Amino acid sequence: MTAQTGPTTSPDSTPPPVELYAASPAHAAVHTAAQEAIAATFGDALLEAQTFRGETTLIIARERIREILALLRQHEATRLDRLSDLTAVDYLNLGNETRFAVVYHLMSRTNLARLRLRAPVPEDEPWIESVVSIFPSANWPEREVFDLFGIEFRGHPNLTRILLPDDWEGYPLRKEYPIGAEEVEFSFNHEVIDAERPQTTREREERYSPHRPLNNF
Repeated sequence: MTAQTGPTTSPDSTPPPVELYAASPAHAAVHTAAQEAIAATFGDALLEAQTFRGETTLIIARERIREILALLRQHEATRLDRLSDLTAVDYLNLGNETRFAVVYHLMSRTNLARLRLRAPVPEDEPWIESVVSIFPSANWPEREVFDLFGIEFRGHPNLTRILLPDDWEGYPLRKEYPIGAEEVEFSFNHEVIDAERPQTTREREERYSPHRPLNNF
């Protein structure tokens, strides 16, 4: 007998119904409590709520981001006390009224509920308040967004570039940034690349040494 290989789904298989992606009752309760707490405390700072496949995203005004995150961390019904991730999005040419958004992924270590917050940031005023005082783990992610998107985090304790040199021009994750390429060096093309970018053996060893000091961090 020969073992069957490859996918085993039938040709007429259909995607699972959306209901299967619904949040558990406990997590849905946290999502609802978060919306109610923000609306009750900050009024129109909650711009919109979106739910898709069990995930809830709250669109909030950037001016209240610190206060809202502090509320969701301390509120008895939410306890969203872990910042899992912080990033940004560029909506250039996608028809959005506001070009940028800073995105916060929160989690409760009490019941593992998750919630996403998105704060629109206009192109002509690319700034938002730092949340390092609420979640210290936001320190490096805010620096990365500043470095690659050019969004300023006001009140950050050390808002400097974290990946690129200080004299780098532009922000590579903005969609209008020109796409470039650098040929990867292999055994068959190293002579050509070395001729274009001369580099001594010692320079290579120092550049890729695991003991190289990380002074910029």
